[in-house]
Amino acid sequence: MINWLIVGGESGHKARNMNPDWVLDIQEQCQVAKVAFFFKQWGGKNKKKAGRELNWQTFDEMHEVELESFI
Repeated sequence: MINWLIVGGESGHKARNMNPDWVLDIQEQCQVAKVAFFFKQWGGKNKKKAGRELNWQTFDEMHEVELESFI
């Protein structure tokens, strides 16, 4: 079972473009499946300029770990 999904585009000199439709589709699937979704970055040669907003929103969801499972 998947509890947490992190999505991010490639960065650096040879970074390939990421299709926004792919990210939106993954985010919607996570929402339906109740899986935490974290969007790291769009990527590209200048990843800071590209940012990390998806539909004008930042996704920083984290999977909650039950402490009892570590005891």
